[in-house]
Amino acid sequence: MLCREVKRVAYFFLDGTLDAKRKRDFNKHLKLCSDCETRTAIHRRIRLFVQKRLARLVAPTRLKQRLTRSLRAFAD
Repeated sequence: MLCREVKRVAYFFLDGTLDAKRKRDFNKHLKLCSDCETRTAIHRRIRLFVQKRLARLVAPTRLKQRLTRSLRAFAD
């Protein structure tokens, strides 16, 4: 796997959606390429930070109600 392909599929790797062969190739490349390993580690930390921050956010009840009404109206 080349660096440009690693960059292209990094988010799929972090999401856990790569097939087994590509995942092995990705991990193998990271062991050989410190730049890609560093970049992937940074992306992983950013994703974890965002997930933690978003986990605390809760939509206000009124917004949920308005969205529900809108979706029901759209479905009808």
